[in-house]
This record gives sequence, C-alpha cells and structure tokens, in this order.
Amino acid sequence: MNMTPKVRAEKAAAAMWAQDHASKWAGMELIEVDEGTATLALTVQQHHCNGHGICHGGVTFMLADSAFAFACNSRNQSTVAQHNVISYVAPGRLGDRLTARATEQSLTGRSGIYDVTVTNQDGRKIAEFRGFSRAINGTLFPET
Repeated sequence: MNMTPKVRAEKAAAAMWAQDHASKWAGMELIEVDEGTATLALTVQQHHCNGHGICHGGVTFMLADSAFAFACNSRNQSTVAQHNVISYVAPGRLGDRLTARATEQSLTGRSGIYDVTVTNQDGRKIAEFRGFSRAINGTLFPET
C-alpha cells in the first residue's frame, strides 16, 4: 500500500501516542504531525511550576523532547534520542499555553538533527531545543 508521507507520519504518531503515557500524564496534546515535523502543546498548571512559581525547566524540556520524538519517528522507523540540549530564553508561567514545534534539520543514514522551538500563547519564545536522534531496529506499525 502506497501512502503519502503525511499519512505515514499520522499513523506513526497514532501508534506512538497510544503508548505514550508520559506525555499524556504531563498534560500534553498532539497538535499536528507530518514527515520530519511535529507540534505538541501543554497548558502550564500549578503542578508544573517550580519553587520560583514558574514552569519547571524539566517540564519545558519534556514538552520539547516529546515534539522531537514525534518528528523523528514520522517515517515509521523506530528512532530514539541520542543527545539533547536546551536553552531557556524566558519563563513559562502558570496558565501559559506552551507550544513546541519540532523541525527536522538533517537526516543522514541513522542519525538526525531536529530543532524545537517552544513558544507561549503570545508567540514569545520560551526555549530552543536541539535533539540528535538515532534510528534503531523496528517500526511503529506494520506496513504491507
């Protein structure tokens, strides 16, 4: 069966999302996915805030990491993180709607590079994340 890259990405995302208890537990929503790209969002709630009363950096990282995961698995090739880095630009605040948009920058053999920008509801940049992926054996759903 021939499928478009977008349909393949959506099927891979559906298979991943069904098993992604961590992202759902954190309150994330899968907004959009296509080949090499994904968008996830999260509304900052009280339990996401740290001792400074702002969104915990680990929560922002987790949102960016999940967007990265859906982008790098969009070709139905099981892919994991090899190395990730993040720079925090501004704080996320209680009630903010954070959106993480992941975009593939490079895919060479089994290695990929993805940039994720996290913004709030006003378009203010909260963080920049770069993820380095590594393809492993397996797929997310069977293709015949």
